[in-house]
Amino acid sequence: MDDAEKTNGHVIDRDKLHGDFPTQFQEPAFWEELGRTVAAFGFIEGELAKAIYALTGEKEFDPKGDPEAFNAWIKTLEKALTDQLGALIITYGKALTENPRTKEHDFSRLIAELKEAKEIRNALCHGSWGKPDDQGRTVPKFVRRDLQIFETPVDVAFFKQTRAALREIICDILDSVTMVGYKFPGSDSPGEQLWPDPATVTVN
Repeated sequence: MDDAEKTNGHVIDRDKLHGDFPTQFQEPAFWEELGRTVAAFGFIEGELAKAIYALTGEKEFDPKGDPEAFNAWIKTLEKALTDQLGALIITYGKALTENPRTKEHDFSRLIAELKEAKEIRNALCHGSWGKPDDQGRTVPKFVRRDLQIFETPVDVAFFKQTRAALREIICDILDSVTMVGYKFPGSDSPGEQLWPDPATVTVN
């Protein structure tokens, strides 16, 4: 093909892009609050994994006598380490349902709040952020798998309100373990300890 027959194309002049592209439209405080909120969701995932460990670890497994049950528990713990929020909520709910000590408590509200938080988390983590309106609010472009569109305007106040709600959820997750008599993994909480204290473990 001759040069004359080629279509004239164009490329982006990188040197002319804003130094903070593509995040130049919001104020630094907006991005800081977003980062803190995303970090809070990440913390919830870690606490859910610990709660799953505590709630499922009360069973007495015999690795030699019942290797299938023991291996199934190990798989549950492995998934808790690698799963994201949605799958963790399912496993956590199952652990609450199957633990004999939780029968006197109703955790349905907590599970519902976690599921609602998951939808917000997905929009904040995976949404595309455009220009804010004249009030500093941005609606992230995010469509759920069921084709529902996230339509909530987001600003600094939204992030702070969301984190306040997440703090309550985090405390409820910890309480779901300690209120039934277990010590929460990795904490100094009271309760029955179902795992050895790392300080007392002797490595040969």
